[in-house]
Amino acid sequence: MPLILPPPFLRWFAEKGWQPRAHQLELLSRVQGGESMLLIAPTGAGKTLAGFLPSLVSLTERGMIPPGSAFTGIHTLYISPLKALAVDIERNLMKPVGDMGLPIRIENRTGDTPASKRQRQKLNPPDILLTTPEQVALLLANGEAERFFKDLKYVVLDELHSLVTSKRGHLLSLGLARLRRLAPRMQAIGLSATVADPMDLQRWLVPQNEGETHNAGLITVTGGARPDISILSTEERVPWAGHSANYAIGDIYRAIGETKTTLLFVNTRSQAERVFQELWTINDDNLPIALHHGSLDVGQRRKVEAAMSENKLRAVVATSTLDLGIDWGDVDMVIHVGAPKGASRLAQRIGRANHRMDEPSRAILVPANRFEVMECQAALDANYLGAQDTPPVGKGALDVLAQHVLGMACAAPFDPLELYAEITSASPYATLPWETFERIIDFVATGGYALRTYERYAKIRKTVEGLWRVSNPQIAQQYRLNVGTIVESPMLNVRMVKHNARGSLGRGGPGRGGMALGKVEEYFIEMLSPGDTFLFSGKVLRFEGIRESECLVSQGYKLDPKVPSYNGGKFPLSTYLASQVRKMLADPARHTSLPDQVRDWLSLQNDLSMLPKEDELLIETFPRGSRHYMVIYAFEGRLAHQTLGMLLTRRLDRAGLKPLGFVATDYSLAIWGLEDLGVAFRKGRPALANLFDEDMLGDDLEAWLNESFLLKRTFRNCAVIAGLIDQRHPGKEKSGRQVTVSADLIYDVLRSHEPDHILLEATRNDASTGLLEIERLGDMLARIKGRITHRPLTRISPLAVPVMLEIGRESVNGDAQDFLLAEAADELFDDVTGEHHL
Repeated sequence: MPLILPPPFLRWFAEKGWQPRAHQLELLSRVQGGESMLLIAPTGAGKTLAGFLPSLVSLTERGMIPPGSAFTGIHTLYISPLKALAVDIERNLMKPVGDMGLPIRIENRTGDTPASKRQRQKLNPPDILLTTPEQVALLLANGEAERFFKDLKYVVLDELHSLVTSKRGHLLSLGLARLRRLAPRMQAIGLSATVADPMDLQRWLVPQNEGETHNAGLITVTGGARPDISILSTEERVPWAGHSANYAIGDIYRAIGETKTTLLFVNTRSQAERVFQELWTINDDNLPIALHHGSLDVGQRRKVEAAMSENKLRAVVATSTLDLGIDWGDVDMVIHVGAPKGASRLAQRIGRANHRMDEPSRAILVPANRFEVMECQAALDANYLGAQDTPPVGKGALDVLAQHVLGMACAAPFDPLELYAEITSASPYATLPWETFERIIDFVATGGYALRTYERYAKIRKTVEGLWRVSNPQIAQQYRLNVGTIVESPMLNVRMVKHNARGSLGRGGPGRGGMALGKVEEYFIEMLSPGDTFLFSGKVLRFEGIRESECLVSQGYKLDPKVPSYNGGKFPLSTYLASQVRKMLADPARHTSLPDQVRDWLSLQNDLSMLPKEDELLIETFPRGSRHYMVIYAFEGRLAHQTLGMLLTRRLDRAGLKPLGFVATDYSLAIWGLEDLGVAFRKGRPALANLFDEDMLGDDLEAWLNESFLLKRTFRNCAVIAGLIDQRHPGKEKSGRQVTVSADLIYDVLRSHEPDHILLEATRNDASTGLLEIERLGDMLARIKGRITHRPLTRISPLAVPVMLEIGRESVNGDAQDFLLAEAADELFDDVTGEHHL
């Protein structure tokens, strides 16, 4: 029997001159048949309407609930990764609901929603609630959760691929498991445009039983207009290194002037600020150009969003705050400044232009440097092939599990066996051992063996009936204030200290606290070990340690910093794009699609040295000045290269080769010292191949982690998420410094007295999968085993110029940075060719 839409829907489609798409009707039919579903469809294919159609039809058939009826909970829960997306969906959904006169109340609930409205929603829920993962966790931790969700029929999860792979997704998966218990007949509908492994998401959407795998249904929509993507064609010289793309600002401004509305995507907030500032500097036509990123005031963001939807802006410079399924008026072009770092991220972002399935999205990629030209070309090729590289769901994080356990105790006393069965029905926690769950319960109840004498860590207590309940109402209040998995990484104050007469550290310089030199990103400092040197504020500094929220340094008397400043972007280079860049380099036939200046650069590299082969590791060694360099072309992303650099310098030092330092980019790693590293290996020192043995991820990694501050800082984040340390208290908030002091003290206690503490385990898991990229590095070491090519050279090679420009480089504001880079590049390239060729 063919599916028939209710009359108001048929009239609405007819008035618009539209027909419901086949995938919209199929989704409706299969959901009405009782299935949970995953819909994968390109931008503009009507995913949002498809996802809501079962709810709208069901609510229309139910009709308006008469006043005075018994309490009715929400019917549909829509969950978005972004506040802005929830607000946008409310605006776009209200239009057809109003046009059809449907008896449906729709409201949003985010962190920006006034407390009075959130309280009213609990007493009088709307039919459809549009919200975020954090708000779901808060609602579930409330004592009225069962009453609020008892009538829940559908959960719609938008942009599912961006929700499931992070700790936010782990918390949401646990929330979904609780919703299934409160509303056993509830069905989940996942919507996504970019998915590498659909089966991963199909499992995530439905409960998993012990020993069995279950999947949601799948509808995949193919077709749609092929996007029109190009790499910026410019008369300007593409820089060798850097991330600003300042050379292209004039070209970008001209492109904005030729279109109605342009979205400019960048990868970091600081980059957004700079591009916005540079555009306004040359905005002679006074075009309305706006800025949108997560650090801006919510009122300012909403004004920009409203102006976009009303087509009042010619351009908006944005970060990931606008790269999901938001439909902002008539955006007819996307400009991506800097390489996208992932094929799926590019597909997601260019889908913001011409938000219609049958019309091509138009996009221009603006590489910031020459290697990024190849990365942009690889991303462009991947888009045309339909390749995706979204990361896998992965195993659920233990600190998130601890937060959820406490939240469930805040809602009502729980039976541990029942809660364990519920938790392991969530895909990320399906293989969670009972013993690990017991350790989590013990942690929430006591803080662990080393902390159990402190009453403040006893957050839940066991009743005589064997249930676990929250210790006191204040614990529940603290949970509500601190729920969530997003922990901001702070900046550290860099402060000069000096050694006193007894040889220990004392504070020196003017003032009580020593001279303050500025601020540096914590993620850079936490990679260092005491004694490492780096360049900052025009000085070579020796890292002495971290005290509270300060990075303590002394004067470095060596001219060569071991680790120059870390100036990387927010996103790591995806494994897929890295492999495609390697393939492109190894295949001269693919060089014809590259700009002349990049093609000539690669040709010269082939003449003077060689191009890296796809499945081999090319290593060049050469002298320059008084130093000798080793450049490793691994193409595994800056994070993996940073870890590799730390481990290789330890090995080289142990072999007596005295490395002075290293620097990493997304594409290569350079190490330098006073000896010719290549010659040294040939004189009977350890073989070059052994230097890259996989065993470096064993004892060498362990020794480095124990010396560095990385684990201590990672522990702080885990402790905040797990509820061991509360950032927020009623009427006040702990400073980053106070949180750090508390975390450092606890970390030292646990390292000494309970090294197998569950949070230390969570910390090591985070470090290996996060900043260190241990798994990716291990895969690379296995791939290149027996396939290492050493190329001894008498001078720097063309391919080495970009990474060499990073040595000794600091951030310089404004045009000075680009000028200094260009000047340094000319000098280096003189060494390559003897004259200016490129």
